[in-house]
Amino acid sequence: MNLNRIEIKLGTVMMIMMIVILVSLGLAVDRLFTNFYEKQMKEDTDQLATHFVTMAESGDATARSMIRTFAEFSDVSVLQVNHQGGLLPYPGEKKKYSELIKTRDIRRLLRGHSDSFMRRDAHGKPFYVVGKSIQSGTSAPSAIYVIASMEKMEASLAQLRNLLMLSGLGAFLLALGFILMISKLLSRPLLQMQQMTEKMADGDWDARLRLRSRDELGRLGHSINGLAASLQRYRDSRRTFFSNISHELRTPVTYLQGYAKVLNDGLVNTDEEKKQSLSIIYQESVRLEQLIHDLFDLAKMEEGQLSLAIEPVDLKEVAQTAAQKVMIKAEQKNIGLHVELPDHMPHLLGDRGRMEQILLNLLENAIRYTENGRVSVQLIDQKKTAVMTVSDTGIGIPEDELPYIFERFYRVEKSRARQYGGTGLGLSIVKTYVEMQDGTIQVTSRRGKGTTFTLRFPYKKHRGKENTPS
Repeated sequence: MNLNRIEIKLGTVMMIMMIVILVSLGLAVDRLFTNFYEKQMKEDTDQLATHFVTMAESGDATARSMIRTFAEFSDVSVLQVNHQGGLLPYPGEKKKYSELIKTRDIRRLLRGHSDSFMRRDAHGKPFYVVGKSIQSGTSAPSAIYVIASMEKMEASLAQLRNLLMLSGLGAFLLALGFILMISKLLSRPLLQMQQMTEKMADGDWDARLRLRSRDELGRLGHSINGLAASLQRYRDSRRTFFSNISHELRTPVTYLQGYAKVLNDGLVNTDEEKKQSLSIIYQESVRLEQLIHDLFDLAKMEEGQLSLAIEPVDLKEVAQTAAQKVMIKAEQKNIGLHVELPDHMPHLLGDRGRMEQILLNLLENAIRYTENGRVSVQLIDQKKTAVMTVSDTGIGIPEDELPYIFERFYRVEKSRARQYGGTGLGLSIVKTYVEMQDGTIQVTSRRGKGTTFTLRFPYKKHRGKENTPS
Protein backbone atom coordinates (compact mmCIF):
# COMPACT_ATOMS: atom_id res chain seq x y z
CA MET A 1 0.00 0.00 0.00
CA ASN A 2 1.33 3.45 -0.96
CA LEU A 3 1.15 5.56 2.20
CA ASN A 4 1.70 8.72 0.17
CA ARG A 5 -1.65 8.44 -1.59
CA ILE A 6 -3.79 11.46 -0.80
CA GLU A 7 -6.90 9.37 -0.11
CA ILE A 8 -5.03 7.57 2.70
CA LYS A 9 -3.77 10.83 4.16
CA LEU A 10 -7.19 12.43 3.88
CA GLY A 11 -8.90 9.38 5.39
CA THR A 12 -6.37 9.25 8.24
CA VAL A 13 -6.91 12.91 9.12
CA MET A 14 -10.69 12.51 9.05
CA MET A 15 -10.40 9.32 11.13
CA ILE A 16 -8.30 11.04 13.78
CA MET A 17 -10.80 13.88 13.92
CA MET A 18 -13.67 11.41 14.28
CA ILE A 19 -11.90 9.54 17.09
CA VAL A 20 -11.20 12.79 18.95
CA ILE A 21 -14.84 13.84 18.58
CA LEU A 22 -16.22 10.48 19.74
CA VAL A 23 -13.84 10.23 22.72
CA SER A 24 -14.55 13.82 23.78
CA LEU A 25 -18.28 13.27 23.44
CA GLY A 26 -18.13 10.01 25.40
CA LEU A 27 -16.13 11.60 28.23
CA ALA A 28 -18.53 14.54 28.34
CA VAL A 29 -21.59 12.26 28.55
CA ASP A 30 -19.93 10.08 31.19
CA ARG A 31 -19.05 13.14 33.30
CA LEU A 32 -22.56 14.51 32.91
CA PHE A 33 -24.28 11.36 34.13
CA THR A 34 -21.73 10.80 36.89
CA ASN A 35 -22.26 14.31 38.25
CA PHE A 36 -26.02 13.88 37.97
CA TYR A 37 -26.07 10.58 39.93
CA GLU A 38 -23.67 11.85 42.58
CA LYS A 39 -25.61 15.08 43.04
CA GLN A 40 -28.90 13.21 43.27
CA MET A 41 -27.54 10.77 45.85
CA LYS A 42 -26.02 13.56 47.94
CA GLU A 43 -29.25 15.53 47.94
CA ASP A 44 -31.35 12.49 48.85
CA THR A 45 -28.98 11.40 51.66
CA ASP A 46 -28.74 14.96 53.02
CA GLN A 47 -32.53 15.29 53.07
CA LEU A 48 -32.85 11.96 54.89
CA ALA A 49 -30.29 13.04 57.48
CA THR A 50 -32.17 16.32 58.02
CA HIS A 51 -35.46 14.43 58.52
CA PHE A 52 -33.83 12.02 60.94
CA VAL A 53 -32.38 14.89 63.00
CA THR A 54 -35.79 16.56 63.08
CA MET A 55 -37.39 13.29 64.32
CA ALA A 56 -34.68 12.78 66.93
CA GLU A 57 -34.99 16.36 68.25
CA SER A 58 -38.81 16.05 68.56
CA GLY A 59 -38.44 13.75 71.58
CA ASP A 60 -41.25 11.53 70.31
CA ALA A 61 -41.14 7.97 71.69
CA THR A 62 -41.75 6.56 68.22
CA ALA A 63 -38.91 8.56 66.66
CA ARG A 64 -36.38 5.75 66.87
CA SER A 65 -38.78 3.32 65.25
CA MET A 66 -39.67 5.74 62.49
CA ILE A 67 -36.01 6.51 61.80
CA ARG A 68 -35.22 2.81 61.53
CA THR A 69 -38.19 2.23 59.20
CA PHE A 70 -37.23 5.10 56.92
CA ALA A 71 -33.60 3.91 56.88
CA GLU A 72 -34.59 0.40 55.83
CA PHE A 73 -36.96 1.77 53.20
CA SER A 74 -34.30 4.13 51.81
CA ASP A 75 -31.56 1.48 51.98
CA VAL A 76 -29.27 3.55 54.18
CA SER A 77 -27.58 2.84 57.53
CA VAL A 78 -27.60 5.08 60.61
CA LEU A 79 -24.90 5.43 63.29
CA GLN A 80 -25.41 7.26 66.58
CA VAL A 81 -22.80 9.44 68.29
CA ASN A 82 -23.26 9.98 72.03
CA HIS A 83 -22.15 13.09 73.91
CA GLN A 84 -18.87 11.42 74.83
CA GLY A 85 -17.97 10.87 71.20
CA GLY A 86 -18.73 7.17 71.15
CA LEU A 87 -19.89 5.72 67.84
CA LEU A 88 -22.74 3.20 68.26
CA PRO A 89 -25.01 1.39 65.82
CA TYR A 90 -28.50 2.78 65.81
CA PRO A 91 -30.95 0.52 67.66
CA GLY A 92 -32.01 -2.22 65.31
CA GLU A 93 -29.09 -1.54 62.91
CA LYS A 94 -27.09 -4.68 62.14
CA LYS A 95 -24.43 -3.27 59.85
CA LYS A 96 -21.39 -1.59 61.30
CA TYR A 97 -19.60 1.16 59.39
CA SER A 98 -17.52 2.69 62.17
CA GLU A 99 -14.34 2.23 60.06
CA LEU A 100 -15.62 4.87 57.65
CA ILE A 101 -15.64 7.59 60.31
CA LYS A 102 -12.54 9.14 61.87
CA THR A 103 -12.19 10.68 65.31
CA ARG A 104 -11.65 14.17 63.82
CA ASP A 105 -14.96 13.80 61.97
CA ILE A 106 -16.78 13.12 65.26
CA ARG A 107 -15.16 16.11 67.04
CA ARG A 108 -16.19 18.47 64.27
CA LEU A 109 -19.72 17.05 64.34
CA LEU A 110 -20.12 17.47 68.13
CA ARG A 111 -19.06 21.11 67.81
CA GLY A 112 -22.29 21.65 65.90
CA HIS A 113 -20.98 21.46 62.32
CA SER A 114 -22.62 19.32 59.67
CA ASP A 115 -20.32 17.06 57.71
CA SER A 116 -20.46 15.03 54.49
CA PHE A 117 -17.84 13.04 52.61
CA MET A 118 -17.24 10.02 50.38
CA ARG A 119 -15.11 7.10 51.61
CA ARG A 120 -14.38 3.50 50.81
CA ASP A 121 -14.31 0.62 53.27
CA ALA A 122 -11.63 -2.00 53.58
CA HIS A 123 -13.08 -3.89 50.62
CA GLY A 124 -13.00 -0.82 48.40
CA LYS A 125 -16.74 -0.31 48.37
CA PRO A 126 -17.80 3.36 48.07
CA PHE A 127 -20.12 5.09 50.58
CA TYR A 128 -21.49 8.57 50.98
CA VAL A 129 -21.67 9.72 54.62
CA VAL A 130 -23.67 12.65 56.02
CA GLY A 131 -23.28 13.65 59.66
CA LYS A 132 -25.54 16.07 61.56
CA SER A 133 -25.60 17.11 65.20
CA ILE A 134 -28.76 16.70 67.37
CA GLN A 135 -29.79 19.42 69.80
CA SER A 136 -32.24 18.07 72.39
CA GLY A 137 -32.89 20.82 74.90
CA THR A 138 -30.68 20.72 78.02
CA SER A 139 -29.13 17.34 77.34
CA ALA A 140 -25.60 16.99 76.07
CA PRO A 141 -25.21 17.24 72.29
CA SER A 142 -25.25 14.09 70.22
CA ALA A 143 -25.25 13.34 66.50
CA ILE A 144 -26.11 10.79 63.86
CA TYR A 145 -24.38 9.63 60.67
CA VAL A 146 -26.41 8.50 57.65
CA ILE A 147 -24.43 6.17 55.40
CA ALA A 148 -25.55 5.41 51.84
CA SER A 149 -23.90 2.79 49.66
CA MET A 150 -22.81 3.95 46.18
CA GLU A 151 -22.45 0.46 44.72
CA LYS A 152 -25.74 0.61 42.79
CA MET A 153 -24.85 4.04 41.44
CA GLU A 154 -21.43 2.81 40.26
CA ALA A 155 -23.05 -0.29 38.72
CA SER A 156 -25.47 1.93 36.80
CA LEU A 157 -22.59 4.14 35.65
CA ALA A 158 -20.65 1.07 34.56
CA GLN A 159 -23.61 -0.07 32.45
CA LEU A 160 -23.86 3.42 30.99
CA ARG A 161 -20.15 3.41 30.12
CA ASN A 162 -20.50 0.03 28.42
CA LEU A 163 -23.45 1.36 26.43
CA LEU A 164 -21.43 4.46 25.46
CA MET A 165 -18.51 2.31 24.33
CA LEU A 166 -20.76 0.09 22.20
CA SER A 167 -22.50 3.12 20.71
CA GLY A 168 -19.13 4.78 20.06
CA LEU A 169 -17.81 1.63 18.38
CA GLY A 170 -20.89 1.45 16.14
CA ALA A 171 -20.59 5.14 15.28
CA PHE A 172 -16.87 4.67 14.60
CA LEU A 173 -17.47 1.76 12.21
CA LEU A 174 -20.25 3.66 10.45
CA ALA A 175 -18.07 6.76 10.19
CA LEU A 176 -15.18 4.62 8.93
CA GLY A 177 -17.25 3.51 5.96
CA PHE A 178 -18.36 7.05 5.17
CA ILE A 179 -14.81 8.40 5.56
CA LEU A 180 -13.37 5.81 3.20
CA MET A 181 -16.05 6.58 0.64
CA ILE A 182 -15.75 10.37 0.98
CA SER A 183 -11.94 10.38 0.95
CA LYS A 184 -11.99 8.29 -2.21
CA LEU A 185 -14.51 10.62 -3.86
CA LEU A 186 -12.55 13.73 -2.84
CA SER A 187 -9.17 12.34 -3.83
CA ARG A 188 -10.26 10.96 -7.21
CA PRO A 189 -10.27 14.35 -8.99
CA LEU A 190 -6.91 15.21 -7.39
CA LEU A 191 -5.43 11.95 -8.65
CA GLN A 192 -6.87 12.67 -12.10
CA MET A 193 -5.22 16.10 -11.99
CA GLN A 194 -1.92 14.50 -11.00
CA GLN A 195 -2.13 12.10 -13.95
CA MET A 196 -3.11 14.98 -16.21
CA THR A 197 -0.14 17.15 -15.16
CA GLU A 198 2.22 14.17 -15.59
CA LYS A 199 0.96 13.76 -19.15
CA MET A 200 1.46 17.48 -19.73
CA ALA A 201 4.99 17.22 -18.36
CA ASP A 202 5.64 14.43 -20.87
CA GLY A 203 4.42 16.68 -23.69
CA ASP A 204 0.90 15.27 -24.06
CA TRP A 205 -1.10 18.51 -24.02
CA ASP A 206 -4.10 16.97 -25.79
CA ALA A 207 -5.29 15.28 -22.58
CA ARG A 208 -8.25 16.86 -20.76
CA LEU A 209 -9.91 16.39 -17.39
CA ARG A 210 -13.59 15.46 -17.23
CA LEU A 211 -14.96 16.97 -14.03
CA ARG A 212 -18.63 17.76 -13.52
CA SER A 213 -18.42 19.41 -10.10
CA ARG A 214 -18.72 23.18 -9.78
CA ASP A 215 -16.82 23.51 -6.50
CA GLU A 216 -13.19 24.59 -5.99
CA LEU A 217 -11.89 21.26 -7.32
CA GLY A 218 -14.07 21.61 -10.40
CA ARG A 219 -12.80 25.14 -11.03
CA LEU A 220 -9.23 23.95 -10.52
CA GLY A 221 -9.82 21.19 -13.07
CA HIS A 222 -11.21 23.69 -15.58
CA SER A 223 -8.17 25.91 -14.96
CA ILE A 224 -5.86 22.98 -15.67
CA ASN A 225 -7.80 22.23 -18.87
CA GLY A 226 -7.43 25.89 -19.81
CA LEU A 227 -3.71 25.74 -19.11
CA ALA A 228 -3.39 22.61 -21.24
CA ALA A 229 -5.30 24.29 -24.07
CA SER A 230 -3.05 27.36 -23.81
CA LEU A 231 0.09 25.24 -23.83
CA GLN A 232 -1.26 23.27 -26.77
CA ARG A 233 -1.91 26.47 -28.68
CA TYR A 234 1.53 27.75 -27.69
CA ARG A 235 3.14 24.53 -28.91
CA ASP A 236 1.21 24.53 -32.18
CA SER A 237 1.80 28.22 -32.82
CA ARG A 238 5.48 27.86 -31.93
CA ARG A 239 5.83 24.98 -34.36
CA THR A 240 4.05 27.02 -36.99
CA PHE A 241 6.26 29.97 -36.15
CA PHE A 242 9.49 28.04 -36.66
CA SER A 243 8.14 26.62 -39.88
CA ASN A 244 7.11 30.07 -41.02
CA ILE A 245 10.28 31.76 -39.88
CA SER A 246 12.43 29.29 -41.78
CA HIS A 247 10.32 29.95 -44.87
CA GLU A 248 10.33 33.72 -44.28
CA LEU A 249 14.12 33.75 -43.90
CA ARG A 250 14.74 31.45 -46.85
CA THR A 251 12.55 33.45 -49.25
CA PRO A 252 14.31 36.86 -49.08
CA VAL A 253 17.73 35.22 -48.91
CA THR A 254 16.89 33.25 -52.08
CA TYR A 255 15.72 36.42 -53.81
CA LEU A 256 18.80 38.33 -52.68
CA GLN A 257 21.15 35.58 -53.86
CA GLY A 258 19.32 35.06 -57.13
CA TYR A 259 19.07 38.67 -58.24
CA ALA A 260 22.56 39.51 -56.95
CA LYS A 261 23.92 36.64 -59.05
CA VAL A 262 21.99 37.85 -62.06
CA LEU A 263 23.49 41.32 -61.69
CA ASN A 264 26.96 39.96 -60.97
CA ASP A 265 26.93 37.67 -64.00
CA GLY A 266 25.79 40.51 -66.27
CA LEU A 267 22.62 38.73 -67.29
CA VAL A 268 20.63 41.97 -67.21
CA ASN A 269 20.28 43.46 -70.72
CA THR A 270 18.45 46.73 -70.10
CA ASP A 271 18.47 49.47 -67.50
CA GLU A 272 14.81 48.74 -66.76
CA GLU A 273 15.58 45.12 -65.88
CA LYS A 274 18.53 46.27 -63.76
CA LYS A 275 16.32 48.76 -61.93
CA GLN A 276 13.68 46.12 -61.35
CA SER A 277 16.25 43.66 -59.96
CA LEU A 278 17.68 46.30 -57.61
CA SER A 279 14.15 47.20 -56.44
CA ILE A 280 13.43 43.55 -55.60
CA ILE A 281 16.75 43.28 -53.75
CA TYR A 282 15.89 46.40 -51.76
CA GLN A 283 12.35 45.22 -50.91
CA GLU A 284 13.56 41.82 -49.79
CA SER A 285 16.33 43.36 -47.68
CA VAL A 286 13.74 45.60 -45.98
CA ARG A 287 11.56 42.54 -45.44
CA LEU A 288 14.51 40.65 -43.96
CA GLU A 289 15.41 43.60 -41.75
CA GLN A 290 11.87 43.77 -40.35
CA LEU A 291 11.89 40.05 -39.67
CA ILE A 292 15.22 40.28 -37.84
CA HIS A 293 13.91 43.26 -35.88
CA ASP A 294 10.87 41.24 -34.75
CA LEU A 295 13.12 38.38 -33.70
CA PHE A 296 15.31 40.71 -31.65
CA ASP A 297 12.22 42.13 -29.95
CA LEU A 298 11.03 38.60 -29.26
CA ALA A 299 14.36 37.69 -27.66
CA LYS A 300 14.21 40.80 -25.46
CA MET A 301 10.64 39.99 -24.47
CA GLU A 302 11.61 36.44 -23.54
CA GLU A 303 14.47 37.74 -21.36
CA GLY A 304 12.50 40.65 -19.91
CA GLN A 305 14.99 43.19 -21.24
CA LEU A 306 12.64 45.49 -23.15
CA SER A 307 13.11 49.04 -21.87
CA LEU A 308 11.48 52.44 -22.25
CA ALA A 309 12.94 55.89 -22.84
CA ILE A 310 10.24 57.97 -21.16
CA GLU A 311 9.70 61.50 -22.47
CA PRO A 312 6.82 63.82 -23.41
CA VAL A 313 5.25 62.40 -26.58
CA ASP A 314 3.14 64.26 -29.13
CA LEU A 315 0.71 61.60 -30.36
CA LYS A 316 -0.43 63.83 -33.24
CA GLU A 317 3.12 63.97 -34.61
CA VAL A 318 3.54 60.20 -34.08
CA ALA A 319 0.29 59.46 -35.94
CA GLN A 320 1.23 61.75 -38.85
CA THR A 321 4.71 60.21 -39.14
CA ALA A 322 3.41 56.62 -39.05
CA ALA A 323 0.70 57.40 -41.61
CA GLN A 324 3.25 58.98 -43.94
CA LYS A 325 5.48 55.89 -43.75
CA VAL A 326 2.69 53.50 -44.79
CA MET A 327 1.13 55.83 -47.36
CA ILE A 328 2.93 54.19 -50.30
CA LYS A 329 1.74 50.68 -49.27
CA ALA A 330 -1.81 51.97 -49.00
CA GLU A 331 -1.68 53.62 -52.43
CA GLN A 332 -0.28 50.47 -54.04
CA LYS A 333 -3.42 48.59 -52.90
CA ASN A 334 -5.77 51.48 -53.69
CA ILE A 335 -6.64 51.82 -50.00
CA GLY A 336 -7.78 55.14 -48.57
CA LEU A 337 -5.75 56.20 -45.52
CA HIS A 338 -7.52 58.73 -43.31
CA VAL A 339 -6.01 60.39 -40.24
CA GLU A 340 -8.39 62.27 -37.94
CA LEU A 341 -6.61 64.41 -35.36
CA PRO A 342 -7.99 66.94 -32.82
CA ASP A 343 -6.92 70.59 -32.88
CA HIS A 344 -5.18 70.22 -29.53
CA MET A 345 -3.79 67.03 -28.02
CA PRO A 346 -1.86 67.18 -24.70
CA HIS A 347 1.50 65.44 -24.59
CA LEU A 348 1.75 62.29 -22.53
CA LEU A 349 4.72 60.56 -20.96
CA GLY A 350 5.86 57.59 -23.01
CA ASP A 351 8.44 56.16 -25.36
CA ARG A 352 8.11 57.88 -28.73
CA GLY A 353 9.88 55.10 -30.65
CA ARG A 354 7.69 52.40 -29.12
CA MET A 355 4.56 54.47 -29.77
CA GLU A 356 5.46 54.81 -33.43
CA GLN A 357 6.22 51.09 -33.69
CA ILE A 358 2.83 50.29 -32.13
CA LEU A 359 1.02 52.44 -34.67
CA LEU A 360 3.10 51.18 -37.61
CA ASN A 361 2.38 47.53 -36.74
CA LEU A 362 -1.34 48.19 -36.48
CA LEU A 363 -1.45 50.19 -39.73
CA GLU A 364 0.58 47.61 -41.68
CA ASN A 365 -1.73 44.86 -40.43
CA ALA A 366 -4.79 46.91 -41.41
CA ILE A 367 -3.40 47.53 -44.92
CA ARG A 368 -2.35 43.90 -45.33
CA TYR A 369 -5.84 42.56 -44.56
CA THR A 370 -7.78 45.18 -46.54
CA GLU A 371 -8.48 45.10 -50.29
CA ASN A 372 -9.74 48.31 -51.97
CA GLY A 373 -11.13 49.59 -48.70
CA ARG A 374 -10.32 52.16 -46.08
CA VAL A 375 -7.94 52.42 -43.10
CA SER A 376 -8.50 55.10 -40.46
CA VAL A 377 -6.47 56.51 -37.56
CA GLN A 378 -8.25 58.62 -34.97
CA LEU A 379 -7.00 60.42 -31.84
CA ILE A 380 -9.40 61.51 -29.08
CA ASP A 381 -8.64 63.56 -25.98
CA GLN A 382 -10.71 62.25 -23.05
CA LYS A 383 -9.46 64.54 -20.26
CA LYS A 384 -7.33 62.06 -18.28
CA THR A 385 -6.86 59.59 -21.13
CA ALA A 386 -5.61 59.71 -24.71
CA VAL A 387 -7.54 57.33 -26.99
CA MET A 388 -6.13 56.07 -30.29
CA THR A 389 -8.13 53.90 -32.71
CA VAL A 390 -6.97 52.10 -35.84
CA SER A 391 -9.83 50.81 -38.00
CA ASP A 392 -10.07 49.03 -41.34
CA THR A 393 -12.75 47.61 -43.62
CA GLY A 394 -10.86 44.40 -44.28
CA ILE A 395 -11.62 40.73 -43.94
CA GLY A 396 -12.08 40.87 -40.16
CA ILE A 397 -11.24 38.33 -37.48
CA PRO A 398 -13.47 35.37 -36.51
CA GLU A 399 -15.04 35.86 -33.09
CA ASP A 400 -13.57 32.62 -31.70
CA GLU A 401 -10.06 33.80 -32.67
CA LEU A 402 -10.23 37.19 -30.87
CA PRO A 403 -9.11 35.94 -27.40
CA TYR A 404 -5.84 34.59 -28.84
CA ILE A 405 -4.65 37.21 -31.33
CA PHE A 406 -2.25 38.81 -28.81
CA GLU A 407 -0.53 35.51 -28.03
CA ARG A 408 3.01 35.07 -29.34
CA PHE A 409 3.31 33.13 -32.61
CA TYR A 410 -0.49 33.10 -33.07
CA ARG A 411 -1.78 33.86 -36.56
CA VAL A 412 -5.42 34.03 -37.60
CA GLU A 413 -4.53 33.17 -41.19
CA LYS A 414 -2.37 30.05 -41.10
CA SER A 415 -1.19 30.49 -44.71
CA ARG A 416 2.52 30.99 -45.21
CA ALA A 417 1.91 33.71 -47.77
CA ARG A 418 3.30 37.00 -46.51
CA GLN A 419 0.28 38.71 -48.05
CA TYR A 420 -2.06 37.12 -45.48
CA GLY A 421 0.05 36.94 -42.36
CA GLY A 422 3.39 37.54 -40.76
CA THR A 423 5.25 35.63 -38.14
CA GLY A 424 2.59 36.01 -35.45
CA LEU A 425 4.73 38.37 -33.36
CA GLY A 426 3.45 41.81 -34.33
CA LEU A 427 0.33 42.02 -32.13
CA SER A 428 2.08 40.34 -29.21
CA ILE A 429 4.83 42.98 -29.38
CA VAL A 430 2.21 45.74 -29.70
CA LYS A 431 0.38 44.56 -26.57
CA THR A 432 3.63 44.37 -24.62
CA TYR A 433 4.64 47.92 -25.62
CA VAL A 434 1.17 49.26 -24.75
CA GLU A 435 1.10 47.65 -21.30
CA MET A 436 4.68 48.79 -20.53
CA GLN A 437 3.37 52.36 -20.90
CA ASP A 438 0.41 51.69 -18.57
CA GLY A 439 -1.96 51.54 -21.53
CA THR A 440 -4.67 49.12 -22.57
CA ILE A 441 -5.57 47.68 -25.96
CA GLN A 442 -8.90 46.23 -27.07
CA VAL A 443 -10.07 44.78 -30.37
CA THR A 444 -13.49 44.45 -31.98
CA SER A 445 -14.09 42.77 -35.30
CA ARG A 446 -16.74 41.38 -37.59
CA ARG A 447 -16.00 38.82 -40.25
CA GLY A 448 -16.06 40.54 -43.66
CA LYS A 449 -16.75 43.96 -42.09
CA GLY A 450 -13.43 45.02 -40.63
CA THR A 451 -11.47 45.37 -37.39
CA THR A 452 -10.92 48.18 -34.88
CA PHE A 453 -8.10 48.38 -32.34
CA THR A 454 -8.64 50.84 -29.47
CA LEU A 455 -5.67 51.96 -27.35
CA ARG A 456 -5.92 54.07 -24.17
CA PHE A 457 -3.01 55.82 -22.44
CA PRO A 458 -3.28 57.85 -19.22
CA TYR A 459 -1.77 61.34 -19.20
CA LYS A 460 -0.48 61.15 -15.63
CA LYS A 461 2.25 58.54 -15.44
CA HIS A 462 4.92 57.52 -12.98
CA ARG A 463 8.24 58.85 -14.23
CA GLY A 464 10.21 56.14 -12.39
CA LYS A 465 9.68 53.74 -15.30
CA GLU A 466 12.38 55.33 -17.41
CA ASN A 467 14.73 52.76 -18.83
CA THR A 468 13.21 50.12 -16.61
CA PRO A 469 13.11 46.58 -17.94
CA SER A 470 9.70 45.11 -18.50
